[in-house]
Amino acid sequence: MGGCAGSRRRFSDSEGEETVPEPRLPLLDHQGAHWKNAVGFCPRVLVSGICAAGSFVLVAFSHSVGTSLCGVVFASISSGLGEVTFLSLTAFYPRAVISWWSSGTGGAGLLGALSYLGLTQAGLSPQQTLLSMLGIPALLLASYFLLLTSPEAQDPGGEEEAESAARQPLIRTEAPESKPGSSSSLSLRERWTVFKGLLWYIVPLVVVYFAEYFINQGLFELLFFRNTSLSHAQQYRWYQMLYQAGVFASRSSLRCCRIRFTWALALLQCLNLVFLLADVWFGFLPSIYLVFLIILYEGLLGGAAYVNTFHNIALETSDEHREFAMAATCISDTLGISLSGLLALPLHDFLCQLS
Repeated sequence: MGGCAGSRRRFSDSEGEETVPEPRLPLLDHQGAHWKNAVGFCPRVLVSGICAAGSFVLVAFSHSVGTSLCGVVFASISSGLGEVTFLSLTAFYPRAVISWWSSGTGGAGLLGALSYLGLTQAGLSPQQTLLSMLGIPALLLASYFLLLTSPEAQDPGGEEEAESAARQPLIRTEAPESKPGSSSSLSLRERWTVFKGLLWYIVPLVVVYFAEYFINQGLFELLFFRNTSLSHAQQYRWYQMLYQAGVFASRSSLRCCRIRFTWALALLQCLNLVFLLADVWFGFLPSIYLVFLIILYEGLLGGAAYVNTFHNIALETSDEHREFAMAATCISDTLGISLSGLLALPLHDFLCQLS
């Protein structure tokens, strides 16, 4: 009994006298931080869902290019805000959720492509197809507010703990690690230091997305084969579906295949771009099925780069820096896609004029 009592209070030299209990301020601080994080993520998720629904409605009822482009902008806001929100949220959960997040986003792309392809092939108009997707934003909100559990302190344990211990940290620090959720307290200097350490992963992911979306935005429509029963529009839809299938497969592959040096994926994707650009220019591929395989391979490279980049960052960043690191790395795909659009669209128009 003496040992048990001694663990809860300390006695002075005078028998029976005990010290003042430890203050409960840290617990209150933790609870306050929990509610701040919960409220902060909740407006974000609401805005993401509303923008997604708005994008479907705007494009479905659009009668002008301007309105359609506004719908695309709303979809981009929803996608970008949702990605940075949920990837930041993974810092509060076991590292395994990154694999599930990546697999889910890959599956969403495949489901979207298959749904549009299947419903339009079945006879629904594009407008009817888009309006049938309005349940997806509602499902997003329901999954966050009803399905997701409150984060707790987690120990990755086992294989992930051993792998994390074997990695060299991106940011060396002598300060003890704090729990996730403290990234808001990082100074600008600390954030800049973390960001510089992330460039080893950010740059190759930017290159991967630049190359694959250069293909998707600038070359897909020009990879047209006349010796097939598929129309031009159907060929384009099959390209999109196969690309998303490759993304889904590789984003779901973290359990069986992990790649640390993502620069290799960036190089392979650039070679993919050069090869397909050469085919658009010279037209040496004899069959659309060869293009199908290449586009599937393109999706595999892109998905692998995405999931391995965020997995590596989760292993190599401290708890204190992880939330900020995840959010900062989200600029990679946005930057790569934007740069590819700036170059791919003028090149597409130039190649169309030549043909």
